[in-house]
Amino acid sequence: MTTVLVFLVVAFLAVPIVEIYLIVEVARYAGILNTVALLVLVSVAGAWMVRREGLGILRRAQDELAAGRVPGRQVVDGLLVLVAGALMLTPGFATDALGLALLFPPSRIAVREVLIRRFARRVNLG
Repeated sequence: MTTVLVFLVVAFLAVPIVEIYLIVEVARYAGILNTVALLVLVSVAGAWMVRREGLGILRRAQDELAAGRVPGRQVVDGLLVLVAGALMLTPGFATDALGLALLFPPSRIAVREVLIRRFARRVNLG
């Protein structure tokens, strides 16, 4: 329970502070309009990538189901793409970077494998 509480404190306090700092720094060097345009551009590109990756995952999950297999990896990938979409729609450069990392298959696969191992360990422990 304390891990969840620490995560929530970081998510709701530290992340906005970091995001505001990064936006101000980028605006200082690139200008306010360029910074706003960059934030909008990254969000639009992220939404397009979320749609593309999500449809691909859905197609692979349907293929797994048609073959009579449980689409476990595709479900985890789908959840990671959902999280990436939420991060991409959140204004800011740090959340956009994390969201983009989750959208690219190599980094998403690495995160997926860590999550699967972690949850498998929890299931084995009871």
